[in-house]
Amino acid sequence: MARRLYGIPLSGHVHRVRLFLSILKLDYSFVEALMQSSEVLKLNPLGQIPILEDGDIILTDSNAILVYLAKTYAPDSPWLPEDALGAARVQKWFSIAAGELRYGPAMARAATLWKHPDDIAPAQAKAATLLPFMNDELKQRPFLAGDMPTLADLSCYAYIKRAPEGGVSLAPYSAVQQWLERIEALPDFIPMPEASAFGL
Repeated sequence: MARRLYGIPLSGHVHRVRLFLSILKLDYSFVEALMQSSEVLKLNPLGQIPILEDGDIILTDSNAILVYLAKTYAPDSPWLPEDALGAARVQKWFSIAAGELRYGPAMARAATLWKHPDDIAPAQAKAATLLPFMNDELKQRPFLAGDMPTLADLSCYAYIKRAPEGGVSLAPYSAVQQWLERIEALPDFIPMPEASAFGL
């Protein structure tokens, strides 16, 4: 059965899927493909990455892919809690990943790397609201949704880790820094590439 992941290494959305595939020890081929490319548009008319092909199944949206992988290949694991509170906490962080994180640290990074200076300050302002909130949450528990790592952590890790590439310092947020270290200590962890490795 062919399993392929389409995207680019610099995308945090792509990294969260690559990280979970590694943790689950699932073999796959990585196909470098840009948003809105003809290859991507053929598989996802919205022109977004990542895209996962798992045999005859084609999935889009990074968090949806994480849910699929957890339900299919780790159904009884803590990665996607079945209890009401655990499931709600994961969903909360999925929403934050698609909202405050996407338009805060992730946008600041993208605007900096791709030279869109007008977008940097508003995104940094959103990051300045998100990070203290996240830091306070992580003072109460070791991981975002509880005592064990879940998909919530994987959905947020990459863009927080690379927030400094968008001029967003993590220095004031010790609980966030400690959480990053806990994620990086997970078995089969793979790092989020630095932009400098690609000449950016």
